[in-house]
Amino acid sequence: MKPNCIMKNFLQKTVGLLALILVMMQTQLVHAQTTADLMGTVLNEKGDPLQGVTVVLQIKGTSSQTVSTNEKGVYNIKQLTVGAKYNLKFSYVGYAELEQTVSFNKSGNNIVTRMSSTAGELNEVVVTALGIKKQEKALGYSAQTMKEGDVLDARSNNWVSSLSGKVAGLNLYSAGSGPGGSVRVSLRGDASMNPDGNNALIVLDGVPMNGGGTSSGVGNAYGAGSGSDVPVDFGNGISDINPDDIESITVLKGPGATALYGSRAANGALLITTKSGARKDKGIGVSFNSNVSMNTVLRWPDYQHEYGQGTGRALNAAGEKYYSYGASADGGSTSGTSSAFGPKFNGQLYFQYDPNVEGQSATRLPWVAKPNNIKDFWRTGSTITNNISLESGNENGSVRASLTHSKNEWIMPNTGFERMTAALSVSQKVSEKLKFVAKVNYTNKSSDNLPATGYNNQSIAYFMIFQNPNVDLSWYRPIWKKGQEQIDQVHPFSRFIDNPYLIAYEMTNAVKSNAFLANMAATYTINKKFDLMLRSGIDLSSEIRKQQRPYSSANYQRGFYKEQNIQDYEINSDFLLSYKDKIGSNINVTASVGGNAMSTNYNRMDASVIGLVIPGVYMLSNGVGTPAVLNVARNKKVNSLYGTASFAYKNKWFVDITGRNDWSSTLPVQNNSFFYPSINTSVILSDILRLPAAVSFAKLRVSAAQVGNDTDPYKTSKYYGTSPFPGSGSVPTLLHNVNFKPEISTNYEAGLDIRLFKSRLNLDLTVYSNTTRNQILEVPMDPTTGYARAVLNAGAVRNQGIEVVLSGSIIKKKNFSWNTILTWAKNQNRVMELAEGMEGKQDIGYGGNATIQARVGGTTGDIYGFGFLRSPDGQIVYNANGLPARPQEIQYIGSAYADWKGGIRNEFTYNNFRFSFLLDGQLGGMIYSQSHHKMMEQGKLKATLAGREENFIIGAGVIQNPDKSYSPNTKKVLPVEYYADYYRRANVESNSFDASYLKLREARLEYNFPKSILGKSFFKQLSVALYGRDLLMITSFPIFDPETAALNGSTILPGVEMGQLPSSRTIGANITVKF
Repeated sequence: MKPNCIMKNFLQKTVGLLALILVMMQTQLVHAQTTADLMGTVLNEKGDPLQGVTVVLQIKGTSSQTVSTNEKGVYNIKQLTVGAKYNLKFSYVGYAELEQTVSFNKSGNNIVTRMSSTAGELNEVVVTALGIKKQEKALGYSAQTMKEGDVLDARSNNWVSSLSGKVAGLNLYSAGSGPGGSVRVSLRGDASMNPDGNNALIVLDGVPMNGGGTSSGVGNAYGAGSGSDVPVDFGNGISDINPDDIESITVLKGPGATALYGSRAANGALLITTKSGARKDKGIGVSFNSNVSMNTVLRWPDYQHEYGQGTGRALNAAGEKYYSYGASADGGSTSGTSSAFGPKFNGQLYFQYDPNVEGQSATRLPWVAKPNNIKDFWRTGSTITNNISLESGNENGSVRASLTHSKNEWIMPNTGFERMTAALSVSQKVSEKLKFVAKVNYTNKSSDNLPATGYNNQSIAYFMIFQNPNVDLSWYRPIWKKGQEQIDQVHPFSRFIDNPYLIAYEMTNAVKSNAFLANMAATYTINKKFDLMLRSGIDLSSEIRKQQRPYSSANYQRGFYKEQNIQDYEINSDFLLSYKDKIGSNINVTASVGGNAMSTNYNRMDASVIGLVIPGVYMLSNGVGTPAVLNVARNKKVNSLYGTASFAYKNKWFVDITGRNDWSSTLPVQNNSFFYPSINTSVILSDILRLPAAVSFAKLRVSAAQVGNDTDPYKTSKYYGTSPFPGSGSVPTLLHNVNFKPEISTNYEAGLDIRLFKSRLNLDLTVYSNTTRNQILEVPMDPTTGYARAVLNAGAVRNQGIEVVLSGSIIKKKNFSWNTILTWAKNQNRVMELAEGMEGKQDIGYGGNATIQARVGGTTGDIYGFGFLRSPDGQIVYNANGLPARPQEIQYIGSAYADWKGGIRNEFTYNNFRFSFLLDGQLGGMIYSQSHHKMMEQGKLKATLAGREENFIIGAGVIQNPDKSYSPNTKKVLPVEYYADYYRRANVESNSFDASYLKLREARLEYNFPKSILGKSFFKQLSVALYGRDLLMITSFPIFDPETAALNGSTILPGVEMGQLPSSRTIGANITVKF
């Protein structure tokens, strides 16, 4: 090779190498000057951030960086070249994997990605105690979340009833006491022997509220009722929440979930989140919802219409049974009884009541049944609800305003209510560090008349029991006797049984109430690690009640009038300082410390007059004599400090530790401070174990917790009552206690969450054990001490159980789907111990002759009363008169608590149609029925027809011989005597029944108009629906509905039926429009 060629090649290579070096240097310089961090946010379908999403950056199929999102769903990938294209791969347990190609430029480096859930909402953000949001998979305890549709699909006048059958372990108790009546919410059984101490806490937007109620009675501050009062259910605080404003409800079932809420949440909590104005679209969104429903009586007792009024003992001159309204040519009067053991209806002619003369008919009239003389009193009820809401929002804030009007006319004439609700929600990002949220709910509710309930002559239930088959309902109209208007009513058969229309139109229980619930919260981001939240909320209610009883009413011959003015408020103020950081690269830490100051104030003034100067004028100044006045004031304060620490290891193992200390004003000074901790953990088994391919996800969770509890005010002090006599008073009958301790509930819980077949089948299984000790009770005392009751730490109650939630997507096609969810729960309640000196029992409540009594080894819902005396082989023993022999001691009849409760919901979608239905019910449990006792005693039910043709009955059983042996009973007894004695008031056993039932609780058919039909109209969404509620029921309970309880003052007592009002079936229609 020639030298010049070698030199040429050398120069070319050198120049090339220099050029390459320069290019590399330039590239490095450009790279240094044009790289930046890529930031993005990962959200779920609803726009909530997802924490722990794995984000992989890929270049030409090779992974270059892997990061995870933080608690705000944000990820950060370092040092990427501006202007280049990158492929991002997102993966997260329970969500479909997603790939996204992005063009990275410095002016827009915040990429928003939305992932779709495939794990049955496992990765939903759940609202937990104190309003802290957590991923569902991080929870170490059981929680169920209900959405808006769960409340609104088949509306109820009290929205809480809509949760029935949808939450495992949830028990709802209602007295069946009319429109919008109170509902007691219990979770995982009754843990307290104080019947008012078993309510779940209601939390609205992070602030606890007073969900209790007050009755019309004057027995105590919470309305136990006096001898002249009857139970009237004016509703409880939870019914003031408007269901149209509810976005979600999280049900926290045990102390492991609610420990941070303190003593009031010892029985679990319902966390209600109301709607905000957050929306995807710009501008103002308008929603309108209109709902109309009709109500009819669901089920009637099996009345007999073969025999009329009488005892069956009266015979005419021909020796035959007869009937006579008052004495007549046929014989003496037989109309002075409420029994229906008189002559059989065969069209025979008797002297009867004539409404035209308000007395005996001039001629004999046909003896015929009036089969609808109870049913025709009731009407078809209706509820019309209209709601309109406006909302708007952007990344800096949102606002929502809502107005709802409801008008109810209940199935009983002249009863119902009208309710107006207004809600406002505002959130604003004041700066990058400061966010402000405020929510206000106002409810105005009024009723001219709410029905009295219970077994008493001021309740329509009393009339229904005493109404006889031969009496025409029209005989009671008009209400007043001619010339005696407002003075003497038409009541043809007994002055102890009021005219039903007098009860409906003159014996009114009116109420006007205002409820104001508001809270404000400000969150300040101190830096990347610290946040400070300040919040305050108020629950304020005011009620004015007016009760009137006219002249000639059974209890008040000269009338009665009472006014009640009730003011009740609760204020909660709290702070929460939160810290978030990482320990190394694998452990996320979240810690919070906070405090709460709670103050409640209850004031009530009652004023009443017995006797009116001018009939029909209901004013205190129209009373005979000086009005009786009662003032009640009760105050309570609780101050608290608490802390929590949460650890997440590789997003696979989660640990939560909490501690709270309360200082309660209702406890003795030396015991008013009590601390309780909790710890829970969850492990994502599917991330750390090699499980079968069918298992999409598996989580094990374990929890241990303690929760303290206090009591009502003033049990540590002696206080005196007043007397209507000047200068006199009354000594207390309750012995106070300056040494009792707070109650402590200790809970252990374990659960397993499994998702199978790509989350097509999901199982949530929970077992738990909860023991409440040091129960603060009022126990009986020897009257010779001068006291009737004493305050003691007097017992322990344990609840153990299992809960199952099984859901599945049975069919999932493009145009058709079938989803189902089953809930099932079994709880075993047991009284573990009682204090010495209590004789092994504690009376919890009473109904008729039944007593709900706690005994060691039994339950807090055990029913005791007199029953049958039985032979060794279990047969009923009869006396020499052929009637059941009476035992000397009360005996165990059964437990009010069900063996298990469950529900199953199916939902089908086809194109734009959606159909769903819910079945729910319970197996077991016992209920005593006072109404059954009276109707059997009086011969009103078909079950009393046996033996009437023969005019005698021989009771099935044995008699005891003088030598103590037994032989069959052969003694004949008149039917009227047999049924009156067999089902007598004192015989609780013969009037107690299995409370099992199965209900078609809900059904809904909905059509959503597609965009192809709506086109370019201003409608963004339009749907119409038909629905039904409590459509069918299967039960052996002989009265209206086994799903009832007694109302004692404001206490709802399960296991007892006392003059129940009919349950209703609801059919309705709904239209929803969004603009």
